[in-house]
Amino acid sequence: MKQIQKKYLVIVSGILIAIALLLRWNDQLTLANIFLLLATVIAGYTIVMKAIQSLRLKIISIELLVTIAVTGAIIIGEYIESAAVTFLFLLGAYLESRTLEKTRSSLKSLLELAPLHARVLQKGEKILIAAEDVKEKDTVFVHSGEKIPVDGKVLGGNASVNEATITGEAIPVQKAKEDSVYSGTILDTGFLEIEAVKIGEDTTFSKILQLVEEAQDTKARTQKYLEKFAAYYTPSILFLALVVYLFTKDLTLSLTFLVISCPGALVISAPVSIVAGVGNGAKKGILIKGGEVMESLAKVDVIAFDKTGTLTVGSPEVSTIKTYGLSKKELLILSAEAEVFSEHHLGKAIVNEAKKNGFIFTDKAKDFQVLKGKGVQAEINGNIIKIGNRKLMEENNIILSKEMNTHIFSEETMGRTAVMIAKNNKIVGVISISDEIRSEARISIEKLKEIGIKKIVMLTGDNSATAQKTAHQLQLDGYYAELLPEQKVQIINQLKKEGNKVAMVGDGINDAPAIAAADVGIAMGGAGTDVAMETADVVLMSDRLDRLSQAVKLARVTVQNMKQNMYFAVAVVAFLLIGVLAKTVFLATGMFIHEASVLLVILNAIRLVNYDNQHKTRIKHIKQFLIEKKV
Repeated sequence: MKQIQKKYLVIVSGILIAIALLLRWNDQLTLANIFLLLATVIAGYTIVMKAIQSLRLKIISIELLVTIAVTGAIIIGEYIESAAVTFLFLLGAYLESRTLEKTRSSLKSLLELAPLHARVLQKGEKILIAAEDVKEKDTVFVHSGEKIPVDGKVLGGNASVNEATITGEAIPVQKAKEDSVYSGTILDTGFLEIEAVKIGEDTTFSKILQLVEEAQDTKARTQKYLEKFAAYYTPSILFLALVVYLFTKDLTLSLTFLVISCPGALVISAPVSIVAGVGNGAKKGILIKGGEVMESLAKVDVIAFDKTGTLTVGSPEVSTIKTYGLSKKELLILSAEAEVFSEHHLGKAIVNEAKKNGFIFTDKAKDFQVLKGKGVQAEINGNIIKIGNRKLMEENNIILSKEMNTHIFSEETMGRTAVMIAKNNKIVGVISISDEIRSEARISIEKLKEIGIKKIVMLTGDNSATAQKTAHQLQLDGYYAELLPEQKVQIINQLKKEGNKVAMVGDGINDAPAIAAADVGIAMGGAGTDVAMETADVVLMSDRLDRLSQAVKLARVTVQNMKQNMYFAVAVVAFLLIGVLAKTVFLATGMFIHEASVLLVILNAIRLVNYDNQHKTRIKHIKQFLIEKKV
């Protein structure tokens, strides 16, 4: 039933009850009873209809219990009770649905940010069209204060863009030619000319909306258990009410027992908390895919990190180039031609270095292959080029001289990744690549330890020396190096077998198998990354490590909130049942307390919508500072 209709039914039935009470006060009992019956019918109609619908589906619902109780109250002449129960039940349902809307406010605010229009170039003219009508490759123009309607690449212009809808970060990001932009973000100042790359439902913003909607409908394990419990509980209450009547011969007591035992607050205790928690995360650029993920994330005690692009910036640069029989220019061109199709960070670093030096290379590579966890292979001008790590060279019996080994070892001890280039199974050069550790990585690791994560390890395909240096700098509890994707999965499974609840954090591309194998898969930097959104259970859209501790704390607070609601709901039902059997709680009073408990459960969950663990952390640090300074 629509909110507006429910609202009017509540008002009309309330007015009728008020008139009836005035009539009773003036001793006009017959007329008063007519008004009370009329109020019962108006407020009770929707309750009866829902009870019938549930019965058709072979479900014994709370509406059925109320219908039986109200019918019994009318039969025994308790018209005030029947009117009060139906009115309170309808009022409770109305207030409940109104209050529940607030728990979905995060999704609503996202929906409001969806771009509706786009200014595109058609036949040499700029025209305004619906955002959904934009086609791939269209040129889109965005001015100050407007929403970007597509995912695309900047063709021209310069602007600062607020990407809070995607990343949760309110600080505008400067955009210029060749930069990527995302649908739903807002252009603060400047002007951009954009080529549409992803449109409509394929945009990052649309996928976020879809994921949040799905997550809010995905049930937690606790919620599934409660629903099963309710399916058995409700028929049991019907039976117990009958037993109470057989023993006491008190119909009013039995009817009161029937209504008061309804587990309304208990059934709703889990879903409202999950919806509010998921919504809170969405506002901060933390996508948690539903209740089951929320519960698993709250229990995580071991976290495994990928290195490149996760603990490091993910923008590696060439540091040194060592050649054997070729010039640096020849080696760079050869390597860039082989790596031009690669999606790996290291391959891109080599291609970028060649471009930076102005070297011209073409797409000559044939039979390009990605050798997972080892490198790449391609054919260029009839020559077989292999680029990768020691493992790749050893597999192909490519011998490294003493001088080469010394050079590679020296580079690795400095924390660099040495990439070997072989031409027809002979080493022709070594390109060393360095990738800076994220500025927030150290603090983020400390925060995770502060909140009780007992073990933090790194899983990387990089060499042992580089991995050891990174692990030492970040004070990790351990590291595993030179791993193939399947070996990462083996380690994740081993950590799980040891009784740990394991989360795997990666970039969502080459870490997909390990992310999928973990109890909770977490992808860094989901903006524009389809694989990240599809594979991971949690997506940190802002590409910032410090959001990870926020995600874990949010999950724990959400689960705690859910438990608070459950315990409160059970306590209220127990209290009311004792009161009913002691004949101190009556039908109307019990119904009022019952509906109030449902609303209190929802209001408790709403606190999660505005929960800000960053604020609490700041207060904690300020207090700590004041204590240290003895202020």
